[in-house]
Amino acid sequence: MADTALVLGAGGITGVGWEFGILHGLAEAGVDLSTADLVIGSSAGSVVGAQLRSGKLGIAELYERQLAAPAGEIGSRLALPLLTYVLAILTSRTPEAYGRKLGRMALAADTVDEAVRREVIAGRLVSHTWPERRLLVTAVDAVTGELRAYDKESGVPLVDAVAASCAIPGVWPPVTIDGRTWIDGGVHSTANAHLAAGYERVVVIAPIASGNKVVVSPRAQAARLAAAGARVEVVTPDAAARKVFGRHLSDPALRAPAARAGLAQAAAHVEAVAALWAQ
Repeated sequence: MADTALVLGAGGITGVGWEFGILHGLAEAGVDLSTADLVIGSSAGSVVGAQLRSGKLGIAELYERQLAAPAGEIGSRLALPLLTYVLAILTSRTPEAYGRKLGRMALAADTVDEAVRREVIAGRLVSHTWPERRLLVTAVDAVTGELRAYDKESGVPLVDAVAASCAIPGVWPPVTIDGRTWIDGGVHSTANAHLAAGYERVVVIAPIASGNKVVVSPRAQAARLAAAGARVEVVTPDAAARKVFGRHLSDPALRAPAARAGLAQAAAHVEAVAALWAQ
């Protein structure tokens, strides 16, 4: 088995802030997860993973960026179409079928222009070059519903891969890459921790803890990794963080409070994560 993997899950711009808060709190306590052999990022996690892997800023500096006024961000003018999501779940048997239904909805939605959204994503990243250390960025094909994990060997610009991974159906526009359209990597599962199969030690930081009959939860994926022989720790938001998130995962104004909530929560996970990471 390979050694260490860090899985960073989906959760909107509040998830970005919260994940950096968790990472910063752990690092302050001596547990630096940026040393992972593999980082897997989905949606919010792709933003965090790309910045973490860039090597241009340390975790403390990346955390401080979350507290600054969210210049260049745009708030969604659409509410998450929850009824469409619920119907897609009820009428799907697989993540791929679910992805196809959300893909059709995403392609028909009236959102901001794709180029405008790409510019926002580009502004979030501290580097637009794929890092040398292994990073996977997930996205879902809007037509087939299939999951794709991009890396530096894929030939796709990092900004495009992250924009695709963050393309929440019905909220943000699908992203066009090589003539195909892509939606949020969190559609397949909110963490995609199954991509860490074969790694001995895995830490999953997932802003969205829930799953359903189609979307496998982070803890269920972690249990499968553990059954295959991995040691796994899962960090999901505590009650205080969930209160900060509310239902507004795409509200830039909540990024800083979410980051502070993650930093406050991190202390509760230091012992368990340190015991796993220090082996």
